[in-house]
Amino acid sequence: MNAALKDAPPKDATKVNPLTRMLANVGALLSGRGLNAIVGLAYIAVTTRSLGIEVFGFLTLINAFAQALGEMAKFQSWQTVVQYGAKPLMDGDRKTFQQVMRLALVLDGIGAVAGVAIGVGGSLLFSHYMGWPDELAPEAALYCLSIGVMTSATGVGLLRLFDRFRMLAAEQVVSSAVRLIGCAIAASMDAPIEMFLLAWAAGTVASFLYVAVIAVWSLLQRGLLDGFSLFGPLGAGLPGVWRFAWATNFSSTIEVGFTHVLTLAIGALVGPAPAAMWRVGRQVADGMAKPARLMLPALHPEFARLRAQKDDAAMLRLARQIALIGGGVAGVLLLVCLLAGPWLLTIIMGAEYASAAGIMSWQVAAAAISIMALPIEPMLVSMHAAGAALRVRIVVIAIYFAALVPLLQIFDLTGAGAALVLASTCMAIGMFITLRSRLAAEAAAEREDKSAQPLEQTCADPRNERKGDPQ
Repeated sequence: MNAALKDAPPKDATKVNPLTRMLANVGALLSGRGLNAIVGLAYIAVTTRSLGIEVFGFLTLINAFAQALGEMAKFQSWQTVVQYGAKPLMDGDRKTFQQVMRLALVLDGIGAVAGVAIGVGGSLLFSHYMGWPDELAPEAALYCLSIGVMTSATGVGLLRLFDRFRMLAAEQVVSSAVRLIGCAIAASMDAPIEMFLLAWAAGTVASFLYVAVIAVWSLLQRGLLDGFSLFGPLGAGLPGVWRFAWATNFSSTIEVGFTHVLTLAIGALVGPAPAAMWRVGRQVADGMAKPARLMLPALHPEFARLRAQKDDAAMLRLARQIALIGGGVAGVLLLVCLLAGPWLLTIIMGAEYASAAGIMSWQVAAAAISIMALPIEPMLVSMHAAGAALRVRIVVIAIYFAALVPLLQIFDLTGAGAALVLASTCMAIGMFITLRSRLAAEAAAEREDKSAQPLEQTCADPRNERKGDPQ
């Protein structure tokens, strides 16, 4: 193995049971995310109690706009790092690994420039259509500068590839803690919305700096920065990497951006107060579903390793195990929400938010369905079939948004929530059908290759030449 990679995990480390390693990484993430769930709800509670429901709705819409653009501009470069960096790291191929890292950093830079430009311009020119008053346009534009660090994902991919999940677990805690401190200071000063926006932006920047420092430190430990340059080949020798990068970008853009665009759509269609109710319900639902969803970042590296080792049987076995675990967790989460939803919202957010319990139940139900289908998309990504997953996502979300306006007009937020459950179900079914189709195609291709091999060997075997044949 290359001496520069002397600190990288040995090859026999891959013999560790994938489920055991993945659950260990999930446990590491839970150690930080459990605390983050509390701290995150705390800064939301401080903000809501200080600003009131309408002004908090304005802050929610500005934050949703920035985060939606951040997710749309982000290339999800961490997936490129994991999928294309796993094999060179295992093989000690520092040059190729640095090429993957260089490409990921370039993708981050492109996303940052595009996201900030669109965010600042959109905030200044179209604030009236976004749901917040025109006088908040300059503050919204300044907040959109934080998009520049939202688009960075290379560091996250490196930490996942290096199994630095314990350190990565603190990322969201750092962000939420900075936001909580900033919001507490703003609340004590009875400050306006501008101070709360500054506190939320500071948390985003702090999270980025934390991950960047740990990632650089981890690279230095392994000697992976020796001779590294930002200038050099990008996609050469990495078959399909650009197509993979664009497909994962679009898929994640639609998945995560959908959450924030939906909040903006609700604010534009029915006002900031219902948007605030939707945002609060989603915050609590996401917090409840977070322990199960933490399996997702730990799944991608495991599937990438198993795919690199051509061990599809182990990959399928791991997917079934995760689906069973996710289904059990999802059922418990939904039961808690149905039984204690209004009480939770009253305790955390205040009595005026208790009415969001109904919509929160729909959001938790949708999250539960997504949890049960959790392993399917990472498997497609590991098979370099991110484009197929993207097509399923586009179709389902396009139908959802087409139905959103009449649903809101007829059933208010309940219609949007019920449709979200149906969309999650259709997404899971569509992904499953796509996965089965891909697996069947690969199995057929493998059978064809095996059946062709004996014939090729027979034709190439010199013993099959007849004696005395003319040369």
